Amino acid sequence: MATASDRAYETLRRAILQGDFEMGTRLGEVELASVLNISRTPIREALRRLGADGLVELESNRGARVASWTPEDIDEIFVLRALLESHGAALAAPAIDEPEIDALEALCAEMEELATDRSGDRLERLNEANRDFHHRILAASGSVRLPGLVGSVVQMPIALQTFSRYSDEAIRRSANHHRELVAAFRARNATWASAVMHAHIMAARYEVARWQAAVEAS
Repeated sequence: MATASDRAYETLRRAILQGDFEMGTRLGEVELASVLNISRTPIREALRRLGADGLVELESNRGARVASWTPEDIDEIFVLRALLESHGAALAAPAIDEPEIDALEALCAEMEELATDRSGDRLERLNEANRDFHHRILAASGSVRLPGLVGSVVQMPIALQTFSRYSDEAIRRSANHHRELVAAFRARNATWASAVMHAHIMAARYEVARWQAAVEAS
């Protein structure tokens, strides 16, 4: 049975990932306890867990805020991610087996369906399918080091929040990239797979940059 702390954690985590709280937003224990109708102790524990996830910044005597990143931070993360994951796709192309390609294709279909879904947890489910898609490719690369390198470079909160910044058109473009990656894997073409993955990651960077510019202009 979920505890009050678990419920607070899941509720706040979902709100942050869906963009309900912008970067830098203060998360006051008193206010959150009132909104969620629970005591401050579970809120405090939930914020500690979110801090461990990298979603929240905890400062002594200053409370908690939604984690923030500079444009330079985000640029570096996406560039490094593009380099590492495109290399992973190139390694995976000749090595990935047909059942795993079928699994990637099934995830493509799931993400395409979610692209037109309007349910409240659509973005979270889309993010989950997307993470699974990328993790499977890294696993298929056969590299022992690459998954850990990507995990250390790609700060999960940024990756998870990307879809909350996407337009419907951008989500469709992302789905098309996934389909093309599957085609490249079926063709066993490492150059094709690497190029598509690089373009896919940099398209995500563009969407985040576009959102940042809109926020700064508002």
